[in-house]
Amino acid sequence: MHAPRHDDAPLTPDEPLSGGLKQRHLTMLGLGGVIGAGLFVGSGAGIAVAGPGIVVSYLIAGALAMLVMRMLGEMSAAMPASGSFSVHAERALGRWAGFSVGWLYWFLLVVVLAVEATGAAQIAHGWVPSVPQWAWVLLFMLVFTAANLAAVKNFGEFEFWFATLKVCAIVAFLVLGALAVFGLLPDTDPVGLTHLTGDGGFLPHGRQGVVSGVLAVVFAFGGLEVVTIAAAESDDPVRSVARAVRSAVFRILFFYVGSMLVIVTVLPWTAQRAGISPYVTVLDSIGVPSAGQIMNIVVFVALLSALNANLYGSSRMVFSLAERGEAPRSLLKVSGGGVPRRAVLASVAFGFVSVLLNLKWPDSVFLYMLNAVGAVLLFVWALIAVSQLRLRRRIEAEAPERLVLRMWAFPWLTWAALAAMACVFGLMLTDDAARPQLLWSTGATAAVLAVAGVRELRARRA
Repeated sequence: MHAPRHDDAPLTPDEPLSGGLKQRHLTMLGLGGVIGAGLFVGSGAGIAVAGPGIVVSYLIAGALAMLVMRMLGEMSAAMPASGSFSVHAERALGRWAGFSVGWLYWFLLVVVLAVEATGAAQIAHGWVPSVPQWAWVLLFMLVFTAANLAAVKNFGEFEFWFATLKVCAIVAFLVLGALAVFGLLPDTDPVGLTHLTGDGGFLPHGRQGVVSGVLAVVFAFGGLEVVTIAAAESDDPVRSVARAVRSAVFRILFFYVGSMLVIVTVLPWTAQRAGISPYVTVLDSIGVPSAGQIMNIVVFVALLSALNANLYGSSRMVFSLAERGEAPRSLLKVSGGGVPRRAVLASVAFGFVSVLLNLKWPDSVFLYMLNAVGAVLLFVWALIAVSQLRLRRRIEAEAPERLVLRMWAFPWLTWAALAAMACVFGLMLTDDAARPQLLWSTGATAAVLAVAGVRELRARRA
């Protein structure tokens, strides 16, 4: 029996998973899903290479992420599915595309999950040294596995409160920073634009610094995709994903760019120290007591939030692959509450393996795995853009009323996003630090594409 051709597939398949996520869950998931340790800690690396020009780097990277999110939102509002962009890629390009992007994204999530679990355990071990790091990892994995095996609303509630704390922390930082800039805090003088234009100028390392900054920060925007996966389990998928995407994209850009503007305005960019969060440095300078511990708590919450979201996203992706015959059918078992428990356990099992590799061989085996997924997000984004180019025409012809959220300036901005991704690929090839990630990720992608090709040939011969 032949599998149905992707262009004959109905636009909206039946979704067996339960609807338990509310609009507030999706809105906060969209806002908080991308605010993680990459922003709170990793942004320091971007400031080091770009100086105040990091603001421009975040504008460029954020604009690309916004375009991808808008494309994904358009397709997800028109065709809600737990596999999100994997399902869209299959409909637009064929089974090989859905298989490839689905498995690559699943692999990305379960590997990054190990980094988040280990990072959170390191912070917790610092607070309670008597409990070994591995015990904290085990505790976090068990807690979030239990949360994801229960009703989906539990996942939604966890993420809602995690995201609320992260958003409140960012807003408080922006307010305190603005007051410090204008000298409205005790024992502070107005800063003005001194640090933006002094200390080597706004672009101390020139345009190359801004470009290097883009490479340093673009992957921090990964995580936005989970909101479109979760939308399939909301009470009103079409309206929910449209609202979540609209509310998320501009606010996220505001949080990221606003934070960087505050950081490089309050202090000289050269004041940032390696290994210390730029947020901590700024809070210390304006006299916030225990700034380091406060930010440690925020980073801890951000890591647990990402761990929870990645476990959820990976389980839904592998479940969707099983639905379409691209993963073992045994993963299709759904609980009475509509939770794909076997898919959750399969993702957790591989997550545990990743954690063990990270704890045992962080600089060898796990480093190779991490490099193998380092640039996968760009491959995923590229397939999202190509899928949107193909599906937009089809939706306009077959069901134009489903286009409740439209990509801006179609098709020009979609092509512009693809050109920007090609530029990032090219820049990574010329950057000594980024090249290994790109080459390893390209190898992993080629391996998955080869498997997809073999499966396609077998299907045609059957």
